[in-house]
Amino acid sequence: QVQLVESGGGLVQAGGSLRLSCVASGRALSTYWMAWIRQAPGKEREFLGTIGWSGPVVGYPDSVLGRFTISRDKDTNAVYLQMNSLKPEDTAVYYCAAALYFSRTSDEYEFWGQGTQVTVSS
Repeated sequence: QVQLVESGGGLVQAGGSLRLSCVASGRALSTYWMAWIRQAPGKEREFLGTIGWSGPVVGYPDSVLGRFTISRDKDTNAVYLQMNSLKPEDTAVYYCAAALYFSRTSDEYEFWGQGTQVTVSS
């Protein structure tokens, strides 16, 4: 079992930055791939990228490439999503998720956090 808790969401103006955190607890965390996934109202989930224990990050979509960065802190069992140059279309609930095997498919992630809301105003 893996427990995930996200934090760091909020309201930000377009062009601003936010850093989301996801703290993981449980057994054998080093064996899990950690992903960030978002879901905007009325839209399907969007996979933002995944990182293994030693990196690198795989799977940034074009919509966030160059603006979002995923990183992992092994000492604190945390995964971060640094979001820069935010746009109103980045407004969504952001989730971190864990999977034993590499995947770019959200449905294949077994463990999920509760999500954190990010709202970008124009």
